[in-house]
Amino acid sequence: MYTTSTALLEAMREAGIDYLFANLGSDHSGFVETLAEARAAGREGEFPQLITCPNEMVALAAAHGHAAVSGRAQAVLVHVECGTQALGGAVHNAAKGRAPVLILAGLSPVTLEGEARGSRNEFIHWVQDVFDQRGIVRGYMRYENEIRIGANAKQILHRALQFAYSDPQGPVYLTAAREVLEAEVPKVSIDTAQWPRVAASALRRADAALVARELAGARRPLIVTSYVGRNPAALPELAKLAQQLGAGLLESVPSRVNLPCTDPLHQGTQWNEKRQHPALAEADTILVLDSDIPWIPQINRPAASARILHIDIDPLKQQMPLWYIHARHSFQADAATALAQINEELARLPLDAAGVRERTAHYAARHAAMRAELERRERPSGATISAEYLTACVRRAIGPEAIVMSEGVTNFDVIVNHGGRVTPGTMFAAGGGSLGWNGGAAIGAKLARPDSLIVALTGDGSYMFSIPSTVHWIAKRYRTPFLTVIYNNQGWRAPRFSTLGVHPEGFASRAPSQELGVSFDPTPDYAGIAAAAGGALALTVKKPDEVEPALQRALRAVREEGRCAVIDAWLAHL
Repeated sequence: MYTTSTALLEAMREAGIDYLFANLGSDHSGFVETLAEARAAGREGEFPQLITCPNEMVALAAAHGHAAVSGRAQAVLVHVECGTQALGGAVHNAAKGRAPVLILAGLSPVTLEGEARGSRNEFIHWVQDVFDQRGIVRGYMRYENEIRIGANAKQILHRALQFAYSDPQGPVYLTAAREVLEAEVPKVSIDTAQWPRVAASALRRADAALVARELAGARRPLIVTSYVGRNPAALPELAKLAQQLGAGLLESVPSRVNLPCTDPLHQGTQWNEKRQHPALAEADTILVLDSDIPWIPQINRPAASARILHIDIDPLKQQMPLWYIHARHSFQADAATALAQINEELARLPLDAAGVRERTAHYAARHAAMRAELERRERPSGATISAEYLTACVRRAIGPEAIVMSEGVTNFDVIVNHGGRVTPGTMFAAGGGSLGWNGGAAIGAKLARPDSLIVALTGDGSYMFSIPSTVHWIAKRYRTPFLTVIYNNQGWRAPRFSTLGVHPEGFASRAPSQELGVSFDPTPDYAGIAAAAGGALALTVKKPDEVEPALQRALRAVREEGRCAVIDAWLAHL
């Protein structure tokens, strides 16, 4: 029997989707029947592999993690409006992180007297029938639609993925009633080339020449980026531009490796630190490239006289109601294409060689001082584990090719600055602000790169948000071992810091953490949760000299025993 469900699963494979992260419900009977039939006939390879996910947020985080590492969309199957709402903050992360992901949800049956196969036969079909299910996620999707007839289900799916893959990339959402999913339909042959991703946009030559002239004429040019590394093709052009100009590069809230942290032109990172970054303060011309938050004006901003140039695939930041950076010129273009154009225009200009040497030396000296300070902070001091020391130990243990999924929140800056990622594609963050991404993302990353070591670095709060019992059950069942290191300060530092940022001398500044609602005392057995749910190696470390031996044991468990390992590292309390 060839149904709409069969057609959709077939279309997913046509589109290169390998995994269907699923939380099954009554609306999915057609999918379950199709997959069971294929299994009985030995045809499982015709469809994506179904990954059972007892929590929807983990399912979407896994699809997001896979897409981030592989560049290929994966699919998530959820149960009507209940499962759609249970996707929770993972929808936010996929949208803000521009992850190409296909989300498919059923609808309650639209008939109730047996008019078609799949008509209502359970009480929940009345309870779960809502007026606008797609509206739950509409504000976050690149495309959303309802499949109303099976005959063109494949066409709708491929159109959705065309949106998911075209810049700015992002999640897409499709729904279909159970009767539609159960309906027999004629088999449709599809040429997927009919739905190409939209070609990368370029700068007009005059605009590329303008940017080149502005940068070439600057005394202290600076490039600010967050995620140009989402496009690997852009990275050689970015490095070439910086080297040609002797321009510094500052990473603001980075979610990718954009320039190796060892490059002398690399000027470090900026997150929520309460400081003015010197490179940003002194820059007279700034190129903002693929960044949602290039700076936080209350804390860290360019000089009023700085000339700001802006290039982005979404320069209007259409998902952000309030956004501006006082740019003199703003262009919509693909980073790799635009950078190649600017480099070509620079080659036509008579660059001041002495000026380039001076700038290069200036930024290299600041880079060397920055690296020396980072090394100083990494030294163990006293009986308490510091985040800097912990991260340095992790860096040395995992090596340069391991893939890090970062969700350290108040230690985001520490993880990036001391994590030492130099290879493109070896550091990923969600790109959004909803916590709990790291565990599911690590599973998706491992499925995408089964031969790579995957390491999740997470705060204790974001670890709890990740639903670790579900994460580690999935990891055990589908053999996706990875290492988790918990930066455990026994509470939520972020809300405390936010309060102090607004009320530095208020009542909250003098109150103990237990009274503020941010303490996690008594501390849960975080590693024990992973051990109970998925047989992970559970380790707790509280002293600096315990860290490196624990890392070696954990890596043996992941690499040799094929199971997850969780290190609960106790840092200073809040």
